[in-house]
Amino acid sequence: MPKPQPILILTYYWPPSGGSGVQRWLYFAKYLKQKGWEPYVITVNPSHASYPVRDDTLVAEVSDIQLIQTPTREPLKWYARLSGSETSIPQGEVPRKSLFQKISAFIRGNFFVPDARKGWVPYAVAAVKKLLSEQKISYLITTGPPHSTHLAGLQLKREFDLEWWADFRDPWTDLFYNKSFYRQPFAIRKDLDLECQVLQQADGILTTVGGALHTQLQTKAPQQRFEAIPNGYDAELMHQTPAAPKPKEFHLVYTGLLTHNQAYNAVVNALKSFQTKNPIRWTFAGQIPQGILTEIQTELPEIQIDPRGYVSHSEAIALMKSADLLLNFSFQGAHQQMISGKLLEYLATSVPILSIGEPTSAAGVFLNQGSAAQMLAENDSAGISKFIQLALENQGQFHNQFPNLEDWSRSNLTKKLRDTLIRHPQGKK
Repeated sequence: MPKPQPILILTYYWPPSGGSGVQRWLYFAKYLKQKGWEPYVITVNPSHASYPVRDDTLVAEVSDIQLIQTPTREPLKWYARLSGSETSIPQGEVPRKSLFQKISAFIRGNFFVPDARKGWVPYAVAAVKKLLSEQKISYLITTGPPHSTHLAGLQLKREFDLEWWADFRDPWTDLFYNKSFYRQPFAIRKDLDLECQVLQQADGILTTVGGALHTQLQTKAPQQRFEAIPNGYDAELMHQTPAAPKPKEFHLVYTGLLTHNQAYNAVVNALKSFQTKNPIRWTFAGQIPQGILTEIQTELPEIQIDPRGYVSHSEAIALMKSADLLLNFSFQGAHQQMISGKLLEYLATSVPILSIGEPTSAAGVFLNQGSAAQMLAENDSAGISKFIQLALENQGQFHNQFPNLEDWSRSNLTKKLRDTLIRHPQGKK
């Protein structure tokens, strides 16, 4: 039997961290292990980390992965205490209503470049150096956000003979909410310089989408090689997780993060004409601000709003399977930047999907391949109402089929990752 190929993964987010950010490399590590590789993961000790959410059920998924946890030094917990928030700075949007929030956004955007978790970098580098003194490892993965993780890769690449791939789960300087940080020219220049150094000096760049994003990144690193490996769904989890009990009402389900930077009102407005004619339940699972839930309930008094809060990954899958219609709302300004893992999980349930976003975006073109899935523009009120009507009329009989869905399983995407790493000789672009 050949000796397992070691690979080092540097990631801030790791179980018991929850949310979408942790799942990409959790599953890559899980399936790399099954395919004969030996992943080593260096991450932050949970007692020191600033996680938006926790999901302790994910720990069992990677219990056999070799794990090294380090301290860190960062200001996010202090922000949470001062702001009275149970978590660190919110995801998906930057709150700027109060004077405190505006000052915090300015400080974060200008004095913590590229991000407020950069205090982890020296601890991560020290842990890698110690590991490399004990183990011969050729492959290094850094994944961001937080993109400061890539700065550890930059330093390690200069000191060690490593095949370093930087994984941009989300864009860096072009991330849609960066403009909310009141960034000054000096901070913008510094951030762009750091991004260009990573893009130019890594041996390869991974992203979740290609196309326009790769074209944009290549202007900063013309000689670089880019590989798009999207997020996927875990076929094992999908098969093993039964649907949650199905309510009698027509069941809408939304999972994940919801902010004012998503066009949920397009669906709320469409539902106003249905709420008095049909019994409808709308279940929310994830990070949903109470203000948004109250707003939706006020607009839709006849619809039963069922907020579940943050639930485990398996519970979220069970809820998806219990739906008659799954809802998704793209982040405004990020249409070309990502295809979320949630969309792949939605597709794997075979439940119809209505997504509000840009139909011509990468996610829109991808989603529209489904037989009962559509990405519609927020101003397409007629199209949104028509799709909801179709789902209502065919409740329980309306199924979404997607071509070659198995190609998007986490296991098959890990094969693509493995082949990408093997295909490129070290240091050759």
